[in-house]
Amino acid sequence: MTTKLGLEVLLESRLDLVAGKRVGLVACPSSVDRHLRSSVELLHGHPDINLVALFGPEHGIRGDAQAGAKVESTIDPLTGLPVHSLYGKTQRPSPEMLRDLDLIIIDLQDGGVRFYTFVATALYVMEAARDAGIGVVILDRPAPITGTRVEGPMLDPAYSSFVGPAPMPIRYGLTLGELARLRNEQDIGCDLTVVPLRNWSREMWYDDTGLPFIPSSPNLPTLDAMTLYPGICLIEGTNLSEGRGTTRPFEYIGAPWIKAESLAAQLNALELAGARFRPVYFVPVFSKHQGELCAGAHVYVTDRERFQPVSAMLAVLQTLKRSYPDHFGWRKPWLPGRARPIDLLWGSEGLRRQIDADRPVAELATAWQAGLQEFQRLRGEYMLY
Repeated sequence: MTTKLGLEVLLESRLDLVAGKRVGLVACPSSVDRHLRSSVELLHGHPDINLVALFGPEHGIRGDAQAGAKVESTIDPLTGLPVHSLYGKTQRPSPEMLRDLDLIIIDLQDGGVRFYTFVATALYVMEAARDAGIGVVILDRPAPITGTRVEGPMLDPAYSSFVGPAPMPIRYGLTLGELARLRNEQDIGCDLTVVPLRNWSREMWYDDTGLPFIPSSPNLPTLDAMTLYPGICLIEGTNLSEGRGTTRPFEYIGAPWIKAESLAAQLNALELAGARFRPVYFVPVFSKHQGELCAGAHVYVTDRERFQPVSAMLAVLQTLKRSYPDHFGWRKPWLPGRARPIDLLWGSEGLRRQIDADRPVAELATAWQAGLQEFQRLRGEYMLY
């Protein structure tokens, strides 16, 4: 039975939420129904919905902007509505953007990972709506890599950023609606309504839902990439390529100074649960090592039920540091005076310091258990499914 989206539930039975209200919509390319009709199209064309403004997250409402590329506010050519960018001059809706609204709807396909920027966008919108005195409706969507698995360290609030907006583990095992409920009660306090999914259960992967897979990000084009993302995104914090600028972003790991066959053999010798590696050569057309021949490893998930992406990538990073000590490095801060990217992604200095000291990375997994157990307990209070 196909999962029914919050978008579809709203249109079928919860129009009371929008009746008589001026509505704004936060949307992205994957904000579609099962028939591939966009929420922008459906809400704008509905006679009982007064949609007056659109809001675009990273990559824009049409998905044409690359990672990190600033998106300008504009007028949507299809609807004639203003599009306020939440990934340009500001990452939060300004009071002016919300002045003519009574309600803002969030319809975003989250990745289930702390540093997936739609998480920060949703939480920032909730905070701005609270301050403006308007309601928030989240149209829930499936957790693509299941809602059962929780992995990684809790974010140290000192390292809060757009890739780590609130205390949570890297992989938090909640839908966006569930996470919003948790953060709203714990901290934000906006007028929040979540329109839940139907026919969805926590153990389902996205390809179990019967819904078409639409990439939310141009660099996460497949469910395989999304499965690897909680771990392999940590490569962003290093001087290696994570496959951006290739046809396999977040599946390739490499650099011009890697010996592909040797690295793949080393990683396979680790016998990481649910993963295998093969030698790969690639030339990124953009991002790190643009135009350079890179060698490295293509990561294959052979058993996604056993695969632990964060723990696996710790072992990969330590292998890279030990094998290429004269080449491996951590990227410098994106802005002067800020923390290094790896520390923002990890949520503390812990990973970088552990690897630089050549201490066993398994100690990190042991260290995060206490925080993870407390989050598991808290998370259970906000589950809708």
